Amino acid sequence: MTTSTSSHPCFGPSSRASVGRIHLPVAPKTFARTRFAPETKLPAAMMPEDAVAMLEDRINSGQKIKVVGITGPGDPLADFDATYKTLKMVRDRYPRMTLCLTTLGIGGEKYAEKLTELNISHITVLVDAADSDTAEKIYAWIRPSTKNIPLPEACKMLMKEQAASIKAFTKAGLTVKVNTTIYPENVDQIESIALAVKALGAEIMGLPFFIPEKESEFSEVGNEAVATARELAAKHIKLMDPWLKCGASIEPETHISSSLPKPSKNRPNVAVASSSGMDIDMHLGHARKILIYGPREDGLACLLETRQAPEPGGGESRWEKLSAILNDCFVLLCAAAGDTPKKILAANGIRTVVSDENVEGTVDVLYGGGKKGKCKK
Repeated sequence: MTTSTSSHPCFGPSSRASVGRIHLPVAPKTFARTRFAPETKLPAAMMPEDAVAMLEDRINSGQKIKVVGITGPGDPLADFDATYKTLKMVRDRYPRMTLCLTTLGIGGEKYAEKLTELNISHITVLVDAADSDTAEKIYAWIRPSTKNIPLPEACKMLMKEQAASIKAFTKAGLTVKVNTTIYPENVDQIESIALAVKALGAEIMGLPFFIPEKESEFSEVGNEAVATARELAAKHIKLMDPWLKCGASIEPETHISSSLPKPSKNRPNVAVASSSGMDIDMHLGHARKILIYGPREDGLACLLETRQAPEPGGGESRWEKLSAILNDCFVLLCAAAGDTPKKILAANGIRTVVSDENVEGTVDVLYGGGKKGKCKK
């Protein structure tokens, strides 16, 4: 249902500065990459169960979280099942929680009604071009599925998908916010974009501007041009305050950005699948023993003991047994793991983190970093 933007917890100037929020990184796939973004591997996404467990941990520790969003690491609509499952779990546990997501808009028309079922507060659609020719100057590639599409064709498809999604979201009664990053390539189109998205039903627009890295080949738009673009867009649609992005002014204690699992009173320990005790190098399915790290009386996290893992075989019961063996652990570190053990462990309160880092250093980070000393064997 559409909400007044002036009183909205993500749009109102005063509420944005005081409302705690968390972004759950459960979107594993992306639809596109801009030419201005580095060619880096997409960070691993969390399982929905892990993300909701993380949310519960934050709330149980006293964090006053009122907004839950899905903004990455990929696009929430690229794997809608994971997005929907996460939001449904949050809605069932916290009926009054404000839910939102950010998307490029591909596939939105198909999912609008399902999102309405969850009483989504608003959807942010990333619209950076008024036409496909400009989109070609901004995007390095656009991949709506596993199959590559020539960029000119993909950009035309993107324009149609974004328009259809905004229209569908609005028709379904959802509040639509559009974010348009200002680049030299599109600065002269900001008014046209504002006009177009307003006509489709968008209620508010954010206009962040691109800031290149040092020694980058790309340039940014000057302040005067940004101010002019804002002035022209404001004639047609309400704008977010300048220089602010979602949560930028929230105090550190209420703006939760870390996705690392945290120890609790009932689950103070870390489980590790390692062949040597030096590196996280074991696939969970191959692990016969699990190392258990936890805090001693002096607070220093050290190796406490080694536990025998269940024998291979037995299907899901194997992972239920492992969950019982690790019932005092909040996280399990391993080099790889299948979806089934991840889901079962998460359902039992244990987050699975895949890593190939050093054991001691990773354990130290999970307990807040800053080693106070060395464990004596």
